[in-house]
Formats: sequence, structure tokens, C-alpha cells
Amino acid sequence: MNEQQLERMRTGKGFVAALDQSGGSTPKALLQYGVAEDAYTDEEGMFTAVHTMRTRIIQSPAFDSKHILGAILFENTMDREIDGKSTADYLWENKGVVPFLKVDKGLDVQENGVQLMKPMPDLDALLARAADKRIFGTKMRSVIHEANAEGIKQVADQQFEVGKRIFAAGLIPIIEPEVNILSEDREESERLLKAELNRQLAALDPDVRVMLKLSIPVEDGFYSELMQDPHVVRVVALSGGFPQKEANEHLARNPGLIASFSRALAEGLSFGQTEADFNETLARSVESIYKASIT
Repeated sequence: MNEQQLERMRTGKGFVAALDQSGGSTPKALLQYGVAEDAYTDEEGMFTAVHTMRTRIIQSPAFDSKHILGAILFENTMDREIDGKSTADYLWENKGVVPFLKVDKGLDVQENGVQLMKPMPDLDALLARAADKRIFGTKMRSVIHEANAEGIKQVADQQFEVGKRIFAAGLIPIIEPEVNILSEDREESERLLKAELNRQLAALDPDVRVMLKLSIPVEDGFYSELMQDPHVVRVVALSGGFPQKEANEHLARNPGLIASFSRALAEGLSFGQTEADFNETLARSVESIYKASIT
């Protein structure tokens, strides 16, 4: 594990950029960027188009280590290059940004009010490749739709079981049990989730370290105690569908919680923009998300 990267993630000011849209969400991300589905003919064309978009974001002067601590990549992005370097090496060596990798294979069908992660039969091989590519950590997502105690326990059990395997492979896992912000009993779901997170953290071996990626809570400061847990490197927040301005407003009311936004980061960016307009739009987004993250 890279100790310099660990210290940056533990104490640095800034936020984590989520650039990890995968097969299912890539067409939507490209459409938001102004690239319609008829612009590519197959999966390879789609992934080439999205890598071009991500490369444009990463290479922008606005994407810098002053504001951005880390970036989460999709597997296909990890396997590609930027200016002759692996994407992970380019991020760290050229930008000073810590590279992470999305490792889950998507969500299973909803049961007990939650969606667990689909099976990951090739996880060990993927973690070995990630380590060879000098990836620092990983991210995996589940979703909680209802305040179902059994389902939320299943989410936490699965996330930490896989997280311990990831840590044993030399990487820092980002545990992401997203609470659906449209859920009618969202606040109760968050209460049940926090209890499960505390239970899981208390059972970890002393040397194990994790990060948490959580929906911005209904109650301001609700996750503050998790930030003090010795196992927790950092607690980051997903935008969860909030527009950028609203996500930033909610985030700023939670000291210590930093952003890990995807759609909110790319808001306003378009394929057809000039480089000047693109960089200016991204710079505004980066600056606003950064300010909300350090408040």
C-alpha cells in the first residue's frame, strides 16, 4: 500500500471524483455529455467514447490535486491509457490524484427492501490486476430502498465481507451502502444503517482500514461519529441524484463529509463545448464541490 496516498486520503483537503460509470450507466453518462447512442455501434465504441470523455476531464487544468484527492475508475478505464501511461499512473504521476477502482458487477434484484451486489466470482483476479496497475483502493455499491432491518444487515454483512478480502489484497475498500434519497423512510434507513456500520467496524481487526461512501444524511452531522472510528480513513458522500447545487448545500452542512460525486461533477459538460468553455464549466463545478467539502 502506498503510504503517501494513504496519508493524502486520510488528511488531505478536497474531494473524490467518481468517474466509474460502467456498462449499464455509460450510455446515460454519454447522453448527458451530448453523445447519443447512434454515435457508436458496439460496446467497444461506447467504451472508447466514454474514455475520451474521461480523458478530457482528467487532462483539464481544472482537474488538479489542489481540489481533488482521488478518482474512482471503471475497470475498462483502468485498462486504458492516457498519453501512453496507464490511467492510474497518469492520475498519480501527472495529477497527484489517488486512483480507485469500481469492483462490483452491479446490483442484484430487490429483496427485503435492498439491492445487494451481484456475485463477483473473478474478484481475486481483478484485485491482483488492480494492484499491478498501482490502484490504491476500490469501491462497491449496494442500495437500500426501505428501512428493513434484515435487508440492511445483509447489505452491511456483504459489504464488509468483501471489504476484508479487498484489504487483505493490499487495497483500501470503499464501502458504499447507498440509501435511496427518494425513500419514504430514508431517515429510519440511515439510523439502521449507522447501527450496522458501527457493529461491523467494532468487529474488524485493529489493522484493517476502510473508507465509507454514504448518501448525504437527512440529519446534519449524522455520520460524524463514524469519522472518528480508527478503522475509517475517510467518509465520502455520493450526490445520490441531487443536482449539483442542492448536493453541495446538503454536503456543506455536514462538516468532515467530503464529496464523491459523479453526475454532479459532470453537470454542464458537453461534447460540443470548446476547450475553453469545457474547462471553465468544469472549473466552476470543481471549485463549488471543493468548497462544500471543506466547509
